[in-house]
Amino acid sequence: MKRTAAVPGRVIVHGSASGPILASSQPISFLGGVDPKTGVITQRESPIRGRDITGKILVFPHGRGSTVGSYVLYALAAKGHAPAGIVNERPDPVVVVGAIIADVPMMIVDDVGSLAHFQAAEMDCDSGMIYLR
Repeated sequence: MKRTAAVPGRVIVHGSASGPILASSQPISFLGGVDPKTGVITQRESPIRGRDITGKILVFPHGRGSTVGSYVLYALAAKGHAPAGIVNERPDPVVVVGAIIADVPMMIVDDVGSLAHFQAAEMDCDSGMIYLR
């Protein structure tokens, strides 16, 4: 991937990931907001409703909703529909636990909106950097 920008982040779940960016300006609830069988966003008020999170770098401010959302993220991974990586502004415990049990790399950045203008990202959780293009 040809890198055009880099953003430092705080590592929450180690690993590395790369893929197209799918960004939402709104929080995401994995319980009721994402179809666990397909990875498609079903959350009514979401600006990315109808989009598939599978293999994407999923960028959103923070999670919201029930603790069962952690298990939905795990179910997505078990069915091959998890995001490649997650980037948030605020580490919500439900999303953090879900990322841990689903083994999805996760980082925190100061402004997720700044990532939304890029097409793809490479998360390097060893260096704590997100490379963008």
